[in-house]
Amino acid sequence: MEPKRTVSIIGTGSYVPEKVLTNQDLEGLVETSDEWIYSRTGMRERHIAAADQAASDLGAAAAQKAIEDAGISAGEIDLLIVATLSPDMFFPSTACFVQEKIGAKNAFCYDLGAACSGFLYALDNAKNQIAAGAIKTALVIGTEKMSTFLDWEDRSTCILFGDGAGAAVLQAGGEGRGIMDAVMGSDGSLADLLWTPGGGSRNPISHEMIDQKQQYLKMQGREVFKHAVKRMGDTVLDALEKNGVSCDDIKCFIPHQANIRIIDAISKRLGVADDKPPRRRRAA
Repeated sequence: MEPKRTVSIIGTGSYVPEKVLTNQDLEGLVETSDEWIYSRTGMRERHIAAADQAASDLGAAAAQKAIEDAGISAGEIDLLIVATLSPDMFFPSTACFVQEKIGAKNAFCYDLGAACSGFLYALDNAKNQIAAGAIKTALVIGTEKMSTFLDWEDRSTCILFGDGAGAAVLQAGGEGRGIMDAVMGSDGSLADLLWTPGGGSRNPISHEMIDQKQQYLKMQGREVFKHAVKRMGDTVLDALEKNGVSCDDIKCFIPHQANIRIIDAISKRLGVADDKPPRRRRAA
């Protein structure tokens, strides 16, 4: 059996809306303070999309930059995956809207919903299709307009999320080992720790549902923290072992968690030096 082809990221792009919401701005919305937010999350500000911007608009802007960075045309894209939990609408897929905006007329398109892990799921999905020889070029986008699904009276959630998009173009070949093997996992028993309970077929849109604010994101923060530290730490160790590398071989860790305490806890568990993970960042 022939070995799988090496797959590399040949271009990247990102986009954040112009509007910036600072911690001081949030002080006027909920009972909180810049010190309280910063000490718990490491964030000073987040970007918020305009009313007329949807997830596909953010994703298309990031995609255009990734395509330009890769030095290809949109017509060369065979596969377009959009990872999002804030789609433009239930259907058509947000990926189809992005396809139309960027002119990727030869791509087949679909959305992937895996919340915070969505971009990694989509990246691995695209990588495997290229490695198997099914396609040559893929565009993977992570895009969120989370501000639409936040209760701006709930300080436990509205301080954490913002809007933005990132994109990557993948192709076969390239120097080095390319994208290495990933470790994926899910645990459906923890669904009610971080979820949006209303709006789907289980709990359809109704006046009662809206009155109860079930269309907004809900979170059990303490439990999310506990499981995030354990599961993320376990997954990092599993991924390192699977690829035959150690923490000492890694020059930079880029965690997705929007909470500096989670990042610190995972860093300590892995024995990672303070200068390896990004210590402070803006929320997209």
